[in-house]
Amino acid sequence: MAIEVYVTNARRAYELAAHYRATGAHVCLGGLHVTACPEEAAMHADSIFLGPGDDTWPLFLKDFRAGRPQATYKSTQRCLHDTPMPRRDLIDRNRYLAPNSIVVSRGCPHTCNFCYKESFFDGGRSFYTRRVDEALAEIDSLPGRHLFFLDDHLFGDDVFARGLLDGMRGMGRVWQAAGTVESVLRPGLMEAAAQSGLRSLFIGFETLSQSGLEACGKRQNQMAEYERAVAHLHELGIMINASFVFGIDGDGPDVFERTTQWAIGQGVETATFHILTPYPGTVLHRRLTAEGRMLTADWDRYDTRHVVFEPRGMSAQELERGYWRAYREFYSWRSIVRGTLGRKTASERMRHFAYQVGWKKAEPVWDALIRTRRLAMAVPLLERMLASTDADKHRC
Repeated sequence: MAIEVYVTNARRAYELAAHYRATGAHVCLGGLHVTACPEEAAMHADSIFLGPGDDTWPLFLKDFRAGRPQATYKSTQRCLHDTPMPRRDLIDRNRYLAPNSIVVSRGCPHTCNFCYKESFFDGGRSFYTRRVDEALAEIDSLPGRHLFFLDDHLFGDDVFARGLLDGMRGMGRVWQAAGTVESVLRPGLMEAAAQSGLRSLFIGFETLSQSGLEACGKRQNQMAEYERAVAHLHELGIMINASFVFGIDGDGPDVFERTTQWAIGQGVETATFHILTPYPGTVLHRRLTAEGRMLTADWDRYDTRHVVFEPRGMSAQELERGYWRAYREFYSWRSIVRGTLGRKTASERMRHFAYQVGWKKAEPVWDALIRTRRLAMAVPLLERMLASTDADKHRC
């Protein structure tokens, strides 16, 4: 039995591990949390896996067949070349709004001090990609039009990104991905992305404070460039899913209103808000532990919705209340209408309204479709919405 462990599912993963070990199964645990807390994880497993499993899982299978599985496997090779395609025939596509999720790289070239992935790669190579031709072959094998790239930073390697976008041009795809402010402003890159079908981009803006960005080690963001990046994406017909973090040292009680009003005023289509969470194994966690500011090791609370450390600029209660207030304000009908009316054309306004309503106002609909296994009915609508753009030269 193999279980991937993330911080917020650690308790449940350990419960499942105990159940299967009691039946005599050999239990393997791997993933971010196992790599960050190997001593803890080892108490619940027969074998633990530290770092990516591309090189260690085949080695474990060989050892297991020979009857001598090791207690710990640690990744030493960082390469995605010749990686086999996922067995998507095992997926019930009717249960996923975005069944064509795909990953063509590992990690990120940047080193933000709150990011969980730093401990996962343990000082080794923390960003690498597949071969362009292999990535394109997997994309070509996927049915439908919509793709959801789950890569931390699809544009982290400029040569790889431009090769991928060039190969995707003409495939008739519409897709979503994650990138950075820097990549948005890289000459010609977003134009190529839009021409190949990019319609929505996740960006970790994190904070409107330049000193806050520097404190987090997020050097790839320059706040002075935020508005230019937003305008550039909107000119290309690309929607924005903006991510913000509250509770960085220097944040005061005014941070919630400033952030939401900026995002609404910029016409950002969707936003995700987070309470700063010092994940185990990160630079941030080590610093706050040394400063005596960590409040709990209850991993269930490390979900970016609860305060697990002592903030500096406000109380823990103020931080949690402000977090929920930001969500309510950004996705209020008043804000949705304001953001919609601020768009230039009827097509932009329709897309903005539909995306915001679908993102946060239609949860009961998505729940019903999931429970009845009819999510596939919504996929054509999503594809049409993403394909819609005012820039005819970018139509798929």
